Amino acid sequence: MEHTADLIFLDIQLSDGISFSIFEQVTINTPVIFTTAYDQYAIRAFQLNSVAYLLKPIRKSDLAESLRKFQSLKSAFSIDFDALLAGIQGREPDYKKRFLIQIGEKIRKIEVSEIAYFYVLEKGIYLKTFQGNSYPLEFTLDKLETMLNPEKFFRINRKYMVNMDSIANMVAYSRGRIKLELKPKADEEFEAIVSVDRSSDFKKWLNS
Repeated sequence: MEHTADLIFLDIQLSDGISFSIFEQVTINTPVIFTTAYDQYAIRAFQLNSVAYLLKPIRKSDLAESLRKFQSLKSAFSIDFDALLAGIQGREPDYKKRFLIQIGEKIRKIEVSEIAYFYVLEKGIYLKTFQGNSYPLEFTLDKLETMLNPEKFFRINRKYMVNMDSIANMVAYSRGRIKLELKPKADEEFEAIVSVDRSSDFKKWLNS
């Protein structure tokens, strides 16, 4: 059975030896947070897939900072290799063209061109069509960003990813943000705001 993980917590000193020996026997590409009571292993740890090196007793603040670092690195190095390869080969990336939505026993095909935007509601992800119908999805917004044509769709914040054609009006908002009026109207209109860290890229996207 094949096991996968996003992040590994690994104590350097195990009961049967040093955990570094694992890397000599198995290829591990997963990021690792090492824990130990000794500091002499730090250089060796950072030669591997180390995100952080935590000395025992581990403080909550150090653990929290390590997890923030992991999330930051994960976002920074999240690369759509299919799109990159397509660019090198001089062909168009194979972006998602449609979604199959199952509601009860019925299955419906939704073309991407029909979708006005994607949004997060409570713990679920939904798409909304230009006709005003909402349907649940099993994909995260992070995953959708890699699946859809970036010329058409833009992630404006943590809860919305919009089709350029869904933008009816834009209003300057506080702290350099931009408030969008979407069509059809968003369920929670106040959330359709381009976040501070995305405003500059959003303007470039509109002008591209």
